[in-house]
Amino acid sequence: MRSGLLTGLLFLTFFLNAQPSVHIIPQPVKLDLKEGVFLLDKNVQVQASVAGREAAGIISYFTGAVKQVSGYTLPVKATATGKIIHFSMGPTEGVGEEGYTLSVTPTRIAVRANKPAGLFYAAQSLLQTLPAVRTNQFIRIPCMEISDYPRFKWRGMMLDVSRHFFSPELVKEFIDLLAMYKMNRFHWHLADGAGWRIEIKKYPKLTGLAAWRVDDWGKPWDWSQVRFNADRNKATYGGYYTQEQIKEIVAYAAARQITVVPEIEMPGHSEAAMAAYPEYSCVPHKHSFAETGDFYGKDVHPNYCAGNDSAFAFLQDVLKEVMALFPSRYIHVGGDEVDKTSWKQCERCQRRMKTEGLKNEEELQSYFIRRMEKFLIANGRKLIGWDEILEGGLAPEATVMSWRGESGGIKAAQMDHDVVMSPTGPLYFDYYQGDPETEPLAFGGFNTLKRVYNYEPIPAELNSAQAKHVLGAQANLWTEQISSYEHVLYMILPRMPALSEVLWSPKNTRNWKDFNRRLQPHLVGYEQRGLHYSKGNFKVDIKPQVVDGKLLVSLETENEDGTIYYTTDGTDPGTGSQRYEKPFEVKGAMTVKAALAINNSMVRGRPAHQAFTLNKATGRPLQYATPYSKYYPANGPSTLVDGIRGTTDAGKQWHAFNGSDMVATIDLGQPVTAGTITLGCLQHYGQWIFFPQWVQFEVSDDGKQFSEVAKVMNTVPVADKAAQTKDFTAKFGQRSFRYVRVTAKNLGQCPKGHPGEGQAAWLFCDEIMVE
Repeated sequence: MRSGLLTGLLFLTFFLNAQPSVHIIPQPVKLDLKEGVFLLDKNVQVQASVAGREAAGIISYFTGAVKQVSGYTLPVKATATGKIIHFSMGPTEGVGEEGYTLSVTPTRIAVRANKPAGLFYAAQSLLQTLPAVRTNQFIRIPCMEISDYPRFKWRGMMLDVSRHFFSPELVKEFIDLLAMYKMNRFHWHLADGAGWRIEIKKYPKLTGLAAWRVDDWGKPWDWSQVRFNADRNKATYGGYYTQEQIKEIVAYAAARQITVVPEIEMPGHSEAAMAAYPEYSCVPHKHSFAETGDFYGKDVHPNYCAGNDSAFAFLQDVLKEVMALFPSRYIHVGGDEVDKTSWKQCERCQRRMKTEGLKNEEELQSYFIRRMEKFLIANGRKLIGWDEILEGGLAPEATVMSWRGESGGIKAAQMDHDVVMSPTGPLYFDYYQGDPETEPLAFGGFNTLKRVYNYEPIPAELNSAQAKHVLGAQANLWTEQISSYEHVLYMILPRMPALSEVLWSPKNTRNWKDFNRRLQPHLVGYEQRGLHYSKGNFKVDIKPQVVDGKLLVSLETENEDGTIYYTTDGTDPGTGSQRYEKPFEVKGAMTVKAALAINNSMVRGRPAHQAFTLNKATGRPLQYATPYSKYYPANGPSTLVDGIRGTTDAGKQWHAFNGSDMVATIDLGQPVTAGTITLGCLQHYGQWIFFPQWVQFEVSDDGKQFSEVAKVMNTVPVADKAAQTKDFTAKFGQRSFRYVRVTAKNLGQCPKGHPGEGQAAWLFCDEIMVE
């Protein structure tokens, strides 16, 4: 009996003194672990040497969270004795307005910050050392010293509630997750073509009609099938937030140091509002709530009329009520993807252009945004919009949210405007994060956890002064394919924690493997709390490499615990197949298939596969006269000679040129005899990608004097909207040459009638083959 008791006491002593691991996300700027632990028990008191309602609220938030996982109600006192957790606020050097210091010893935890935000973030770091749920185990907080502060001011997430509505309670849960990882901006997309979600008392039809549509729950998203109906017995799907609910959510977020940035979409993406108030669109249309029966959102004019002063008065009235609800300095006005067709056909818009001396509809859009900015500035607010607000000229004080890559953000920063980076790759969280074969339906694209973690918000093109205009970044969750909150969680977890570390922690301390280690207890916590999350990307990436004229294949996976098996004969790999150790050479036509095994068991799903073809240009050095777009890097500089053919997926295997021609020269290394040269190209009308007008093929013996062997004209109409590939092939008599020069003539501008009419067209090129 005594022996067993002694053994138990020794085990308890060992357990209490054993050093627990620390897995704080985002990684603090400076964290030094010390020997020992602080045992959180019923004897702990909280000492609050702070004044003010906000600081008191933070301490109450902290003690409430502690009680939830421990059962202990920690008393809060102005003066405490014994084991204490001490919150204080005052001059704290080197941590700024959102930073903090945290000191943990066996008898005392000291939290100090300059501002309440720092106290809150220190509390979050402490809470991450506690269990995720109450288990009645001993709670040991490791002794440590932390000095911490964020890298960026804007650390955000956007949630689209227009396409699918989420209740106020679920929005609060979303905010709680942001707060856990020290995010400080919640961008709330409240209005779009599919539904209006905010109560505007002056315009009741916005919530009485435009907030509802015919039930499409459980159906795959299809904008062409979104139906409205004035009969509320038939239009039952949707919802909106009352002004009282919004005030409550804004206050809830503020208590968690999160600013809610509202977005009211304009001038486009406004079909629901225009159906409710058609008098503010360009031309009368029969599709509105004034008619009986169903009508489709796609058949409603999407834009506010830029020539109608009443439309501006309407929007100003709306924004007055919005500003009364949201204290955010920034008001988001959208401004993206404006189909200007109705403006081109509208007498009032054309009259406005003439009166204001505007050259085109792009400048009319700029006029629209500038006019709204003046109104916001007059009311002490600041306008922010998607990067299309650059078109036609940027409003004087506007902030740009760059989503179409980083080019808009770069341009704005070079113009001394503030920028929030939000590029589709890798910050659109509605994109797939793993193999589409095994993932829930997503919008498209491929933004894995590692790609999010490796993102750098400050582009290399910006100098140090311009880089200061990058306020930070945010991820966007558009909800076309996301109708349930469970699916929302799956798409943001754990990508959002990865982004939080990108935006908080110093760039030079980020480490993928260490992040992966710290992430694992968080994943366990999600399981314990019943939070649906993605367990990771188990897909194998097959990547070609050109080394010394040889075509090699490397296989990569983000999973740190996985083993890759592959085949080269087209059969599916298993644990008995070749285990991947290092890149291997492609010596002829082959199909590589690769899959991941964990704990010696193959991961479910279709193996990654890639066909390789060889020709006389494969693996040879290639030079461009004009650089390809950095937003379409494909497999690097050798993409056009890497043995892989492109498909209709614009995001893979293509090098792209915006408004410029493609001129590529290949050195075949020695004279070869051949009679055909081919260039593969892509046309995707909806993505502004068009076949070249023509492709010229030239050859040379010395790389200086070239002779043309053929010029192949395009025969596919620019208005053909099918996504398609085409080989431009020159066939000529067999001849000897060493150098090949291929020139593809860009269409130049998007054609008449195209949504991007007059804007630079994209040219997408793939493999060059010499045979």
